[in-house]
Amino acid sequence: MAEAKATHLKNRPLSPHLQIYKPMLTMMMSIVHRITGGALYVGTLLLVWWLVAAATGPNAYASVQWFMETLIGRLILFGYTWALIHHLLGGIKHFVWDLGYGFGPAEREWMTAATLVGSIVCTIMLWIVGYLVMGGIR
Repeated sequence: MAEAKATHLKNRPLSPHLQIYKPMLTMMMSIVHRITGGALYVGTLLLVWWLVAAATGPNAYASVQWFMETLIGRLILFGYTWALIHHLLGGIKHFVWDLGYGFGPAEREWMTAATLVGSIVCTIMLWIVGYLVMGGIR
């Protein structure tokens, strides 16, 4: 009985792992999609901080606005904007896949690259438009 069990374990195939797979753009963007989901959670806490400060009064709101206007605050806001747009475009890509389209190697790579480039371009364009509408950085 023990001998049969041992031979059964010897013949089991080994599961592939990350050291066997060549990193592909779709694999990397899947990881980034999960990271941006976590970043959106933290960014939403910043949004809650801003809303609570706005409801609390002018002094609390001014302190949040001061932080958001610092270099660190602007970098955080820029990263949050990119994470939001990237996660949105990744969700649209996954919706297209759920409909049964874009599974070919060329289409899959094109959609993944378009998600990455589109998120970067949209983020930069949104910040440029915001800069022009708000009248520049103070």
